[in-house]
Amino acid sequence: MPNRFVWYDLMTTDTAAAQRFYGAVLGWQGHEAMAGYTLFLAGAVPAAGVMAIPEDKGEAGLIPCWNGYIGVADVDAEAARVVQEGGAIHHAPTDIPEVGRFAVVTDPQGTFFNLFTGPPDRQAPEVPRGTPGHVSWHELHAVDGAAAFDFYATHFGWTKADAMDMGPMGVYQMFAFGGLPAGGVLTRIDKSQPPHWVFYFSVPDIEQAAETVRAAGGQVVRGPQEVPGGERIIHALDPQGAFFALVGPAK
Repeated sequence: MPNRFVWYDLMTTDTAAAQRFYGAVLGWQGHEAMAGYTLFLAGAVPAAGVMAIPEDKGEAGLIPCWNGYIGVADVDAEAARVVQEGGAIHHAPTDIPEVGRFAVVTDPQGTFFNLFTGPPDRQAPEVPRGTPGHVSWHELHAVDGAAAFDFYATHFGWTKADAMDMGPMGVYQMFAFGGLPAGGVLTRIDKSQPPHWVFYFSVPDIEQAAETVRAAGGQVVRGPQEVPGGERIIHALDPQGAFFALVGPAK
């Protein structure tokens, strides 16, 4: 089986404000899992986590952001392979007591992601795509979309799904985990932005969600708009400036 994203968390400057915002937008409830780390629950099911940006990382320029963790069998070995293939390690493999082991790395084009290994009950449960409150799509805005896809396909076993020619904007290559469509890779359109992953959380009503984002102090920067397949999306910033996306069914 391919290595898939198994967890997501938010690093922010105000965890209490983040809990209020995402509680309003996605219906999440906060549950402190350990000192300094809170789980976001969609119903009774863990969907993500939130923690404060460490002081040294903030001083080094880290801004509020969402992180994705790819599950692997051996974090140390996989981190070493990333380096061998042109990437870099930014936080060396480290144990999280009673949870697992993780590392922060960048792919050969400089896109951040995390590696994680741990017991199944310490990972986001697999839920049907489109389940409200959970990530249902992963989108990589790469320096070179084709080369980026090859890296993740070779490294983690992801396979090609459909591809969409977007004309001057290039090709949107979708990928699958074990045959199930899970995301897409494209060459970034805005060259002023660093390469990055975008995580789409499912909502039942995208128009209502966009209104709630604004009412709760966030900003909608794109959409609502329809995407191929009939779904509708928005791109948004939370009140602390973390970028995220929402997706919902077309009416």
